[in-house]
Formats: sequence, structure tokens, C-alpha cells
Amino acid sequence: MGVALLVAALGSACAGPGGEGRPAPAKPAAGQQPAQNAAGALNAYVERVRAARAARVAAAKKWGLAKPPLEAPEPPAVKPRITTRKGFETDGEGLPPVFTTVPTKQKVVFLTIDDGAEKDPALLRMMSELKIPYSAFLSDYLVKEDYGYFRRMRDSGVALHNHTLHHRYLPGLDYDDQKREICGMQDVIEKQFGKRPPLFRPPYGNYNEDTLRAAKSCGVKAVPLWASEAFPDHMEWREWDRDLHPGDIILTHFRGKEDWKGTMPDMIRRVMKTITAKGYAVARLEDYV
Repeated sequence: MGVALLVAALGSACAGPGGEGRPAPAKPAAGQQPAQNAAGALNAYVERVRAARAARVAAAKKWGLAKPPLEAPEPPAVKPRITTRKGFETDGEGLPPVFTTVPTKQKVVFLTIDDGAEKDPALLRMMSELKIPYSAFLSDYLVKEDYGYFRRMRDSGVALHNHTLHHRYLPGLDYDDQKREICGMQDVIEKQFGKRPPLFRPPYGNYNEDTLRAAKSCGVKAVPLWASEAFPDHMEWREWDRDLHPGDIILTHFRGKEDWKGTMPDMIRRVMKTITAKGYAVARLEDYV
């Protein structure tokens, strides 16, 4: 009886789930499928990075850059605490900080473009293809000629910020007039581009306590100035060592051949030559401020 039961059990085992003596399908070893998925995901990521770098090299060649721009590192999970630069303070407390450099140890700088006079479509294509981030500080008396140009800029991922309605020398105005210039531009940007900006740059970099109080009253959180300025044929420096530093803000303007010795793409080629040669990448200002 015991022998009969043993034979029956063996036959059942050989039949397996499929019956008729067919063995059961082999199961993957423990952890094999997750490992394959992880390897596939890694390979896909590597291919994406390789393709992005190849596109960056091709874009640099197309736009006449000596070297492709360096890729910016991941931004910090927590934004650094921004404080007013020493020597730039007013007597008021709790006002938006005024600064020229973002506190970071990463080798990144930030590119900002002011006013909106020149509306060169080549700039939009160039910056999009090269994937160079930048921030625009706009004055309405110039941008109202073509809001559509700046909507296309916004749609490409560029943040649009406040540079007043008429680009006036703010310390020469009383508080109410300053508020009209600053808060009026906040309203224009919200109406035309859909978002009230948190950053404001006073024309010429000039301000007083009334400027900062007026800016705060209509939602401005910070006032970035600049550490250096870019032109098509040279750089101008605020700092004594005439060099870039981690977190520096670079200023330039929307200008063309009527005002400069070159076009806006010429200016980008010049400033990127400096930035890349010094081992810096351009990062997005809004990721840090």
C-alpha cells in the first residue's frame, strides 16, 4: 500500500500543473525580474543623457560656440537663504533682500536680460536649442510693442519678472509714484503672461527704502542686481578681481546692432565663452531664489 501511494505521488509531481506528464514552467530566480528592469531603466537613462549631450554639441556648433555649455547640476532641494548684500542695506526691516550673488558652492551662474527693447527671434531659437536658462526683467513701455514675443519666451520656460512700467530713476520719485511704476508692472505681467512675478530689478540698479517698501506691497520677494554685465564684445565686472564666482548674477540687455557692436546671439556667444572657459554652468535663477 505504501509503494502504491509513493508511485501515485511521483506521477502527480511529474504531471505538474499542465498534467499529462509535462513539467511546470521554470520560474525566474528570485530578484531576476527587478534586476532586469533596473538595468533597462539605467540603459534608457544613459541613452537619454548621451542623446541630450549630442544635441547640445550639435547646437553649439550650429550657433558658433567654441564649446558646448556645461550642464548645470541639480538645484538644491532647499533654496538657500538670501540676505541683503553688505553695503546695500536701507534702514527698513523686513524688506525684500537686495543681492548680486546667490549663496551656493556649486559652480553655477545666472543669466538675466533686462528691459525688452530688442525682440530678436534668433535669440529664442538659440537659447531653446542650447538649453541655456535665463530670466527676463521687463519694462512695459518696451515690451507692449510685442507681448507675443515674450509669451513665446515664457512658453519656452523663461521666467518673466518686473523692471517697472517706464524704466524711470526710482529714487527721484516719491513713494506713490514708485508704487505705480512697480505695482503697475506687476499687474501688466499678471494680465499679459498669467503670473505675478516674485522678483524685481530697479532700473539702473538704483533704489531707496521707498522702492523696497513699494515692491513688497505688491508681492515682490527679492531684488536681484548683478555681479557682472555682458556685451557682444566684452564683459564688465563689479568685483575687484574681475572674475566669476559661484552664484554670480550676470546682467545683459535686449539690444541689437543699432545699440551694440553685434546681435543678441553675438552677446550670448561672448558671455558663454567666458562662462564655459571658467568652468561654470548657467543655472535657473528661480530654482535658487
